[in-house]
This record gives sequence, structure tokens and C-alpha cells, in this order.
Amino acid sequence: MDLKAIETKLSAARTRLILDKPFLGALVLRLPMVAADPGWCRTTATDARKFYYNPEYIDALRSDETQFVLAHEALHCALSHFARRQHRLKHRWDIACDFAINPLLIKDGLIAPPGSLVADSYEGMTAEEIYPCLDDLDDEQDTLDDHVYDDDDPDDGTRNQDSGGRDQGQQSNSQPEQKDDASGGGKSNEQDPNTGGAPQPPPLSQQEKDALNAQWQQRMAGAAQQAQQSGKLGGIMARMVDFLLQPQLPWRMLLARYMTTSARDDYNYARPSSRRGDPAVYPSLRSSQVNLLVALDVSGSVSDEEMGEFLSEIDAIKGQMRARVTLHACDAELAKDGPWVFEPWEDFELPREFKGGGGTSFTPVFEWADKQDQPPDLLVYFTDAQGDFPSAQPNYPVIWLVKGKSVVPWGQRVQLN
Repeated sequence: MDLKAIETKLSAARTRLILDKPFLGALVLRLPMVAADPGWCRTTATDARKFYYNPEYIDALRSDETQFVLAHEALHCALSHFARRQHRLKHRWDIACDFAINPLLIKDGLIAPPGSLVADSYEGMTAEEIYPCLDDLDDEQDTLDDHVYDDDDPDDGTRNQDSGGRDQGQQSNSQPEQKDDASGGGKSNEQDPNTGGAPQPPPLSQQEKDALNAQWQQRMAGAAQQAQQSGKLGGIMARMVDFLLQPQLPWRMLLARYMTTSARDDYNYARPSSRRGDPAVYPSLRSSQVNLLVALDVSGSVSDEEMGEFLSEIDAIKGQMRARVTLHACDAELAKDGPWVFEPWEDFELPREFKGGGGTSFTPVFEWADKQDQPPDLLVYFTDAQGDFPSAQPNYPVIWLVKGKSVVPWGQRVQLN
């Protein structure tokens, strides 16, 4: 096998990306290409610092497929997948990341090699949104590449296994720390004298993840600006960059903002009784509480744990704004033992364990609200937004707290993930 020819093949694919897709090409340029030991690198891999490759695998790829694997590893880094896993299981997280990246590259015109994870149902979703959808994950399902920037948690029983369950041994955890090189590379990648390839780098420390996260954000912004100036930033990549670089507010903060703006705490400037003897008119506070209607989609797509987290947040906010909360549970129809009413001084919690049914319709909640003497000041609906909506928008504000990627026809949509 001619290693020089393989290096030339990779360089040619990178050059083609720079010319045709400068955004991706600029990101790929940030990853030095290193031939890896085939003992740990089946195909390609990244540690958020370098692009590792198995020469035999690259040799078997077509030129357009080689462009894809280069861009694939660069996007893992640009999207900071190495810093976003948090509490999630590594294997499932790695698969969710691949399902998030591959449709972006395919929509941008690249050709995926055989074995790439692609599903139409995950198109347009982030890795965080895809992750909870992988509950029925096939044990044989695996990423095409290796994500070696991360490691399994020490307490999950699989610390010495990577995403495909292969034994890593103790070498990766025992290599000494070395200073970063000029290209942002971290640990030493000297070739193994027995195989001629670089050994597997150790996982990143939290400090390294934080530093690389900021670095890749800057790189992505610079690459997007250059590509936009040349008129070669595709629409799907432009939308992705805009979303990732704009300030991201947690859903709790957004929910609190919309709830507090609905509060009716205002002032009355009516002239007081003349018997008081004071000609001055002082404002007095009126209307002391908000009537909040909360609806839970219990059709089965939202877990009890997620509902509990959501209701805890409502409870904390309502205590600050003195809200009287009416709770409804609904799948295709309202729960028969509802609604449940909570005064401002009462804890807001799930009254029972809900067992979701089949279909989903949001109409029953709005029909119930229309029959009341007074409409709610605000309706907050916790759902995946997959169901039948009322044909007309009500005359009171509605917040949809959505788990997943589905859209809503009206009202304010707040993304849960």
C-alpha cells in the first residue's frame, strides 16, 4: 500500500472542499491529518485536535467519499460534540451526533460512504434532540468513525470501552500530558514502531474541552464569514451557523420571561376619597394574581421525569408571580379526574402517574378554556407538538413548550432541549 498516494488523496479531497465548499474546507484545514494505528482506528477518528485515519480504509474510498469523511470529523469539532455530552451515555450520544451531522453534509451535496448513519426522521434535529429518540437502539448499531475525544464515565461499568464496545486497555489513560502544538494538537502522536501508525490519544480533560470549545466556535464563525463573502455558504450550513452562534437562552429562562410578562401586577391612579384630605394622587397596586392554565400532553411521548422537571419549574416561577394554576392532562381527550387547581401558596406537582393513550389532540384543552367564565391569562402546553391543533388561535397568549422538532401553527414555541 502506497502511503504517499493516500496522503495525496486526502490532500486532494481537502483542496476540493476548500474550492467547492470553503466553509467546510476551512474547518478541515484546522485538523492535521495523521495516519493511525489500525488496531484502534477502524476508519477515521478525531480527538477535536487532529484527523486520524486508517490508510486501508481511505484507500478503499472514492474521492467524493473521502471529502465526506474529512468534513464529517471537522463538523464534530465545529459543533463541539466533544463538550456537549454531559450526563449522556457515550455510545448513544456518539450515534446521535452522527445522525445529526450526516444529513447536513448530504443536503450540502456530499456523498456519504457505506455504513454512514442516516435517518430521514432525524433531519433538522440536534444531537440533544435525537438522543432521547434512541431508546430502542440496536446493539449492533455503531458510528462509522471513532470519537476519541471522550471516554465513558467511570461509574457506568464500561470505562475501558469505546463506542463500539472495543477494549481500549490502559494505554490511553496512562500517556503523559504534553503541551499543545501550533495547530491546536494536544498529546504526542508519534508512530508506533510495530504498526507505523499513531497510537490512540487519551480523552480530553474538562479544561481541554472548554478551551477547544471556545476555539472551535471562533473557527466556525471565521469559516462562515469567509464562505459567505465568497458566496459559497449553503443555506443549510448558514442556518446551522446562525443557530449555533446566536446567544442561547435556557428554556427555563424563556418560560419565566413569558410568564412574568403575563402578570397583571399594575397600578391604579384613581383619585382617592376627598375625605383623606390629601390632594396628591398616589398609585396603588391592583390585581394580585395570574390565572395560569397548564396542559400536559400524556399521549406517551413525554416521560414522567420530564413532566416532573417541567412542573417543578412552573412551581418555582408561580411562587414569584403569585399564580393560581389549573392543570389539565390530555391525550386525545381530557383526563377524567381533572382539572387540578393549585393556589399560589400550594406546591404544584403531578397529582398522579399518567398513562398515555394513543392519539393526540390539543383541542379539548382549548374547548374547556372557552367554556369558563374568564379565559386564562396564559396557557402553557407541554408537548411534542405532534397532534391535532384547533383551527383558530385563542385570544389569550399560548406558550408551547416543545420536546422535539415539530412546529406549532401559532403561539410562542419554546424549545425544551
